[in-house]
Amino acid sequence: MTNHTGKRHRTKVYQSLASTLVTLPRGVMGTPYPKQPEKPLKLYEFEACPYCRRVRDAITQLNLDVEIYPCPKGGKKYRQIVKDKGGKKQFPFLIDENTGAQLYESQEIIHYLFKHYGKTGQTPRKFSHYPKLPYISALASVANVGRGIWIDQQIIDRPAPEKLLELWSFEASPYTRLVREVLTELELPYVLHNVPKERWQDMGPAVLRLKPGHYIPLPNGKREKVVEVMGRDIQVPYLVDPNTGVKMFESAKIVEYLKKQYGK
Repeated sequence: MTNHTGKRHRTKVYQSLASTLVTLPRGVMGTPYPKQPEKPLKLYEFEACPYCRRVRDAITQLNLDVEIYPCPKGGKKYRQIVKDKGGKKQFPFLIDENTGAQLYESQEIIHYLFKHYGKTGQTPRKFSHYPKLPYISALASVANVGRGIWIDQQIIDRPAPEKLLELWSFEASPYTRLVREVLTELELPYVLHNVPKERWQDMGPAVLRLKPGHYIPLPNGKREKVVEVMGRDIQVPYLVDPNTGVKMFESAKIVEYLKKQYGK
C-alpha cells in the first residue's frame, strides 16, 4: 500500500468513526447466546441505506449471522430478485426460509426478528420507537460521504463469485464499515458473522481493551467460538474468501484485496 493510499484510508477511517459516534450506543453490544435459526436469514440491503442500518443494528443486538445480498443503486444482480419476490425494489428486504416470511419496512423487520429470535419475544424499547424519518442514520451516512450507495460501474456485468464470502463484523465497527461499503459497491454477497461486544470486558480494540491482560471471552458465549475460528484474540474485520482460500485481517488490506480480486 502506498503512502497516498494509506493516507486516504485513514481519512475514511475517521469519517467512519464519526458515523459510529452519531448512532451510539446501537450496533455495539449483543447477546452472548444468540438464537441462530437453522436456515440462514437473507437480507437484501445496501450499506448506506439508513433504514437498512436500523435492521443491522437489531441483528447485531441479537448477534445473528445472516446472508447479505448487497443492492447498491444501479446494481443488477439482487435488486431484481427483490422485485420478483416482493413486488417492489424497496430496501431492506428480509427473507426467512425458516418461517416463509418475506418482509419490507425496517420497523416490521425489527419486530419480527425480536419476536422470533430474541430472548423474550419482545422488542427492546430502544428498537421500538424510531422516528418515521431516519434522521440519525441519515447523518451517519453523510458522515461517510455517501459511500456504500452506488454500484461500481466497472463490475456491473461481472458474475457473482461461486461461493459467498464471509465477514466477521459488528455494526458500529468503523474499520469493518469500510469493508462493508466496498462489498456493497462491488455487489459481493457474503455471510455476515456478527461479533458484538458481549460484556464490558470485551470493550475496546484487540490491542487496547478496557480490561488489560490476556483476553478471555465469556465461557460458552459466541465470542469463545469466534476465537477458535480466528485462532487468536478477536479482531474485526476478518474476511474469509472460500473462492480463493484467502483469510485476512486489517481493513486496508481487505479493501485492497477486494478491489484487486473483484473490482475489474
